[in-house]
Amino acid sequence: MAYFKPTMNTQASIMASLKLAKSHYENFPVASFLLPKKLREPVALIYAFARKADDFADEGDLLPEERLALINGFKEELDRIDQNAQPNSDLFTALQEIINKHNLPIQAFYDLLDAFSQDVTKTRYQDFGEVISYCRRSANPIGRLMLRLYEADTPQNIGMADAICSALQITNFLQDIAIDIQKNRIYLPQDEMQKYKITEAQIIRGDTSGTWSLFMEFEINRARKLLQSGAPLGLALPGRIGLEMRMIIAGGERILKKLHQCHGNVFEFRPKLNIKDWLYIAYRALVKK
Repeated sequence: MAYFKPTMNTQASIMASLKLAKSHYENFPVASFLLPKKLREPVALIYAFARKADDFADEGDLLPEERLALINGFKEELDRIDQNAQPNSDLFTALQEIINKHNLPIQAFYDLLDAFSQDVTKTRYQDFGEVISYCRRSANPIGRLMLRLYEADTPQNIGMADAICSALQITNFLQDIAIDIQKNRIYLPQDEMQKYKITEAQIIRGDTSGTWSLFMEFEINRARKLLQSGAPLGLALPGRIGLEMRMIIAGGERILKKLHQCHGNVFEFRPKLNIKDWLYIAYRALVKK
């Protein structure tokens, strides 16, 4: 089966990536005007790669083997880039250009695909260590790619970026509990669920009785501490890049606050950022606190 049929030239693929980055809801800005113009297209292409591959694992009614075949199609395109061969699609031709131009680590792209493949085959996580292992491949590669684009990928900055990305991924898990259970996925650590006497049946029912709020508060506080441990990166990065990073961090903090305020009742209220939130986030980023 052919998964890639070039239908657009490379520039059109870049424009489509920019449009996708602007149209899809996220808890943080993606390829926004805050970034220097020269970085918006590379960021949009990275986002489009991750978004499309993630959709292979999540969207539609495909069978697991069909989802994995689509993801493997992306892996084959990465193999062509890694071998300095011509990709078969416009998206990957454009991606090849930015990988070569900015010396991006191609392993980061493979790690993302590995995480998306895992979404198809693994639906439960025994402990927090397994969750963090997933985050190392599903989220942290994005932060590392951004730092390489910024030419700021020092070991210290990478450590802080990893903390931020993992915290944002975990925050998204908490935000999407009700959505993920519909896909038969639970990213909450099973041993912690048992400790708080939370059952899968309770999640399926959307039942927030008993120790649910205590359980969620534990999860929220841990994500917040992890996010705060990486927050100094927002001050370490200069200029508009630092401003965007501070907005990303503030967006995560805002979602965690909303999760706390609703006592973790994500079944009736999925926290999202509105215009008022974005104004507050911009203020927080500008005052550099």
